[in-house]
Amino acid sequence: MPHSSNGQTGRAAGFNTRAVHAGQEFEPRTGAVVPPLHFSSTYAQEGIGGLRAGYEYGRGGNPTRDALQEQLAALEGGRHAYSFGSGLAAEDALIRALCSPGDRIVLGNDAYGGTYRLISRVLKPWGIENRPIDMSQLDRVRTVVEQGARLVWVETPSNPMMKITDITALADIAHDAGALLVVDNTFASPYLQNPLALGADVVVHSTTKYIGGHSDVVGGAVVLDDDELAEKVGFVQFAVGAVSGPMDAFLTTRGLKTLGVRMERHSENAQRIAEWLVGRPGVEKVLYPGLPDHPGHELAAKQMRRFGGMISVQFTGGEAAARKVAESTRLFTLAESLGGIESLMNYPSEMTHASVKGTELAVPENLVRLSVGIEDADDLIADLDAAIAQLQP
Repeated sequence: MPHSSNGQTGRAAGFNTRAVHAGQEFEPRTGAVVPPLHFSSTYAQEGIGGLRAGYEYGRGGNPTRDALQEQLAALEGGRHAYSFGSGLAAEDALIRALCSPGDRIVLGNDAYGGTYRLISRVLKPWGIENRPIDMSQLDRVRTVVEQGARLVWVETPSNPMMKITDITALADIAHDAGALLVVDNTFASPYLQNPLALGADVVVHSTTKYIGGHSDVVGGAVVLDDDELAEKVGFVQFAVGAVSGPMDAFLTTRGLKTLGVRMERHSENAQRIAEWLVGRPGVEKVLYPGLPDHPGHELAAKQMRRFGGMISVQFTGGEAAARKVAESTRLFTLAESLGGIESLMNYPSEMTHASVKGTELAVPENLVRLSVGIEDADDLIADLDAAIAQLQP
């Protein structure tokens, strides 16, 4: 199915239609509606160099992975997508493809801890400089970027402080300085936000999260619209080889088909829970862009379809209170990761963001992060109510 139109009417296909059909043509020999899963590591040639449909070796191409890549490109509005074994593998390939020793990355100071660790501890010895900065201070960002940058890297909403950054404004700043804008769109997902349409050059995802959606597969993706940049990323994907395996690609494709309906439920539940949390005894602050008093509320409403399923909560009782709540819920499972159909609770300071403790990216110790699932909202609220009630004297 074409990415951009409905073949019968010429009208642009909607998100859910693309999610279900892009890269998912039925198998022509049997008519199987779900394309077969291709496990083969190599492909028979019709004579030396006579490749069937371009397939030669599993690292270079696999029909199941290619189907996922077509699906990802269609949903993010890009011409090219590359699927990797993890989100960090995707980020590493992107940086290797687009940067050289001596280049600088201007990174949001509220970025995922693993991204910061990759750049500051793995790539820094290779000669990549890292400059974290508050992306909401656009004048300051412009000054720093004008001092030299190859990539400007932002997450919006950010992890876990839920800051919202103006993607279009940041793209203008980056492009004026000859830099490229990379947006980590993991929290929003392609359903809620499409950074390429807002001026970004590259979108990255941990497909482990909302795209896969069921906490059963690890993966990452890079999506681009520029042919030259895509060729560079594609070469690194092939040459270094951190590709997603066929089973992982299949599971990710299966999850992606229901992304739209899942994100609607995640967003509905999170909005209800965020509103319920406001003013609860023991709660100091609720960080959710769907709340009218969130500093990024109006911007989020402008550049996102809805406000998503992630909430961060800070407690008046400090670290002890945050830990108590994190370890007391029944439906919210204490675990790393996010974006699955089940609700998860995370204490970032010691879990997802432990690698940035002591840096300017450190997360407040009184904060917990909620990944709100698709369960019944009343049950989730009751679970949180019981946990928070333990904080009262």
